[in-house]
Amino acid sequence: MKRINILSKILSIALVVLGLLSCEEFLDRPTIDNYNVDNFYQTDEQCFQAVNPIYNSPWYDFQRGFFKIGEVLSGNFYWGASPYMTFTINSTDQDLVNMSASLWAVNAYCNGTLENIDLKAGPEVSEQTKLTVKGEALVWKAMAYFYLVRIFGEVPIVHSNSAEISEGDYNSKYKATIPNIYDYIIMTLEQAIEWLPEKNETGRIDRYSAYGLLSKVYLTKSGYGLDGSRNADELQKAAQYALKVIDNSGRDLLPVYSDVFRLESNDSQESLLAWKWKASRDPWTQNNSLQSDLALPKFSEFADTWGGYNGPSVDLQDAFNENALSLNRENTDRRRKATMMMYSDNYDYFWADKGGFDWADFCLNELNEIQSPTGANCVKHLVGNNNDHVLGIGYGMQGMATSLSTHLLRLSDVYLIYAEAVLGNDASSSDAKALEVFNKVRARAYGIDYAEFVGTSLAATSLSFDKIWKERRLELACEGDRWYDYVRLHYYKPQEAIAELKAQRRSSYTGLFSFYESGTLDTDVTYYDKNPVIPNITDDSFTLPFPDTDLTMNKHLMEPAVEHNISEYSY
Repeated sequence: MKRINILSKILSIALVVLGLLSCEEFLDRPTIDNYNVDNFYQTDEQCFQAVNPIYNSPWYDFQRGFFKIGEVLSGNFYWGASPYMTFTINSTDQDLVNMSASLWAVNAYCNGTLENIDLKAGPEVSEQTKLTVKGEALVWKAMAYFYLVRIFGEVPIVHSNSAEISEGDYNSKYKATIPNIYDYIIMTLEQAIEWLPEKNETGRIDRYSAYGLLSKVYLTKSGYGLDGSRNADELQKAAQYALKVIDNSGRDLLPVYSDVFRLESNDSQESLLAWKWKASRDPWTQNNSLQSDLALPKFSEFADTWGGYNGPSVDLQDAFNENALSLNRENTDRRRKATMMMYSDNYDYFWADKGGFDWADFCLNELNEIQSPTGANCVKHLVGNNNDHVLGIGYGMQGMATSLSTHLLRLSDVYLIYAEAVLGNDASSSDAKALEVFNKVRARAYGIDYAEFVGTSLAATSLSFDKIWKERRLELACEGDRWYDYVRLHYYKPQEAIAELKAQRRSSYTGLFSFYESGTLDTDVTYYDKNPVIPNITDDSFTLPFPDTDLTMNKHLMEPAVEHNISEYSY
């Protein structure tokens, strides 16, 4: 698809509220034929409908790359010959092209919404509605820039699409420095916090969504440009904002970890920020298509799943103390089964009308092969068959279209952000609150009530960076987040980040079918890759190249960044 002036077109689409088509619950949108930008925004309901598309449609083309960057690059997921496995992504990579376009589309949607609320909102619209809607748009804008800076590094700041298009310099903007971009994200979230209510409608962004994201931004920024340590003031702010969520939001972890990723929990109290999808192909972009990329063939009855021959990496299995060269699953960390399906795993929430889904039985008897070079397949982002979708949300799915929310920021993430920020640059910490939230994450993982868990040998009595680092990996595995942990580690400990990635077991097994079919391990037949390729990871690997389409549009993307005065921007 040609992208000539695509960002200009994105703005025009945003200004008429793209995707005002029927949806569900708080994502309801009127038909576009009934309204134009001049007669819309006349009621509170219409203003909320205007921001609803930003919860899904402009993010759609970011989905696939989101998983490949977050999980394949980071070594959590094996994906065959993908360049994300080998750090050989180039500027023509289609996923990269789609991701860039998607993130700039989100920014344009958000800018258009802010402008339209200010200019078009009718006299019947309440001031609280205006502020809330603008606050939601600002959080999504901040999230888009948070991805942009962690993927591409220095990027332009497009504060107002319409103003810059009218001035004729939209495609000639200079990049801002990385500190500039983080300051811009922080300014954006601070304004969102001022505008957003403490409690919003279920599933919508509220003030604590912004606080949680701001804590993660500060934790990430704290190490940039430093050597071996992090900025103490920014770590303190990360802890401060995380604590607001922990102590004041009224949120708590769901008791059962696997429940977080079920349709019934789309709008759970644990989810602070999520893409909200609708199982509809009209329009194509409001639907979640991740099951198609990640599930085994025949997993749904729509012939729309092709996720075989990839799966959670051997290195991630190692982190869970799991072993595909075993027929017994003795691991007691329940997150493993909720993240990756392996031999002897049965899931009652998949294929409920058929008595559950048994991974080994399905592979050996239905597929007649093990369609995973690592002995595991993905669980997160899957719904199951159509009956499972009906049981979960009350209606069916369609081909490549489910309604399962994609959680981008969860409460457990904020707990671990707080623990890491409190630890800061120290070698260890016994801070009571940090230990409490850290152990709540672990207690849930092992299915033990927190009060009982703290008396067991599984509970931490002191914290270290390595403990928190590993816990983040296990808690958030296959949620599209892990690579960004390496990006922020590389900010202040580059060689440590490179060394850890190079040391991973990122390759595959040979002969798994023979082992699982016979039940007897013959190490001459079934074994891990004896000559795995070690990717050539360098400092340059931690920013991805701009797509050629972007470089064609703006020649300044190839030039050094220019210092921006962030105080000149305002909302």
